[in-house]
Amino acid sequence: MLKLLHTADLHLGCEFGQLDADDRRKLARARLAVVEQILALAEQYGVDAVLWAGDIFDISNPSDDWWEGFARALTVRQGWTRPVVLLPGNHDPLHEGSVYHRNHPFRQLLPTWVHVVDTDAFELELGPNAVLYAAPCRSTAGAEDLSLSLPARTDGDRRIRIGLVHGSTFDLPGYQTNFPIARDAPEQRGLDYLAVGDTHGYREIPENAIAPIVYPGAPEPTCFGDAGAGSVVLVTLKRSGTRPVLMRERVARWTWRDETVTSIDSLRRLANEDLSSTVLRLHLDLAVSVAEEKEVDALTSLLKGNLAASGRAGAFILDRSRLEVSIGSVEDVMKDAPETLVTVAAKLAQDGLHSDEANRALQMLYRLVGEVAM
Repeated sequence: MLKLLHTADLHLGCEFGQLDADDRRKLARARLAVVEQILALAEQYGVDAVLWAGDIFDISNPSDDWWEGFARALTVRQGWTRPVVLLPGNHDPLHEGSVYHRNHPFRQLLPTWVHVVDTDAFELELGPNAVLYAAPCRSTAGAEDLSLSLPARTDGDRRIRIGLVHGSTFDLPGYQTNFPIARDAPEQRGLDYLAVGDTHGYREIPENAIAPIVYPGAPEPTCFGDAGAGSVVLVTLKRSGTRPVLMRERVARWTWRDETVTSIDSLRRLANEDLSSTVLRLHLDLAVSVAEEKEVDALTSLLKGNLAASGRAGAFILDRSRLEVSIGSVEDVMKDAPETLVTVAAKLAQDGLHSDEANRALQMLYRLVGEVAM
């Protein structure tokens, strides 16, 4: 029996440019933190090997923080002997100067049980009755099917044969194929399991196959479109020619949520949720009065947080482009305001019928009057 933990697409060093600096740092650190969780899970289930199917780093030559941090997460394991195999993907391909190159200092930090796929004919025995074959990406894009570069099964070979490559199949609408993988690659090469990385959601191709191609998905999502991310796959193979048992285990801390609110009530409910481990992108699609806008601002500030207090959301993006503020009656809003401000407000209200700038200025004046009244 052979037990494996299969993961991919960690993307250490991912920038998350749409977020502010503090949120970017939190999400970047989470990608290193999940390494410890993955290795602990491998130990818990007593796997025979851990397979990282490419794109461990977001670029081929990441900053020292990322490769040193990853190496540290590996080396702190006490009494660890099971092999961990690192495969260069299309984001972090193998070439001169890359993090996986034999001359890179990252390689000097790795324990002896960590194996980098740095040859096109990589082979590693996983015990007396199992073998792993792998081939690295050497560029960010390519048309070669790396799975078909793996050696075919020879007559009399009864071992469990595992393939490890990085690339994409042909059946994702709108998805650009890069390092294409034939759907029948396991059959052509005599593999019992083809471990693949590239797409960030879990996929099994074809479903319920005796020898499947499996994408484990990214262990931490990288964007709002990463449906099916957040898990690793535990693989158990009893013998060659039998379908493996696949079990997904969630390891992600973060979830990414794209939310639209169309009423203040729904915004209030959202602000009361536990969103501490959520990347929240909030779209405000509602019409409010100037007074109600103050509550909207207070609730969105509660979600985002400030220097004095953490926000309800772990990370926050706000879209106000569809928020409409109704000006309402000048007389009602400016009641008890100084006469000069009342005159200015009346003039802005008249001009606001024809000018967005005047309308915005009137809103600002209303807010100012409201703050003074408080």
